[in-house]
Amino acid sequence: MGRRRSGRARTPAHGAALAAGVEHVVLEYEHDPDAEAYGEEAARALELEPACVFKTLMARADGVGLAVALVPVALRLDLKSFAAALGAKRAAMAEAAEAERATGYVVGGISPLGQKRRLPTVIDASAHGLDTMYVSAGQRGLEIGLAPQDLAALTGASFAPIAR
Repeated sequence: MGRRRSGRARTPAHGAALAAGVEHVVLEYEHDPDAEAYGEEAARALELEPACVFKTLMARADGVGLAVALVPVALRLDLKSFAAALGAKRAAMAEAAEAERATGYVVGGISPLGQKRRLPTVIDASAHGLDTMYVSAGQRGLEIGLAPQDLAALTGASFAPIAR
């Protein structure tokens, strides 16, 4: 399992959790530069159940603009359900460069926490049953675990069934 980190914030995501005073843990693992499925790599390296490790995806929804979707790493984002959760008719995945510019993070390390500006965020409803969910802590090889309700409060997120 990866090393646990505490103390001084290493990324804006970790800084956001520290500033809010929410209970959290930051886990570090050796990132494989050849990995393509970053979230699945994190779950494997940290020996975590894939159902509790969430990937941060960026999509553009009609009438909403850029938005954040959090889904378990073993599942896919259902764009139609995501659009509906945002009150939009359609949604499409954002280009990697657009996601990086909007969040200040690189793909594979995009965190829902500590982004340049708060974007509409939807967490898959499966997170409701978890005590702790893990998301990127803002760089490849770093995950942050916290209660789903705390993550929702920090990001202004709603919960909806958006994964398939």
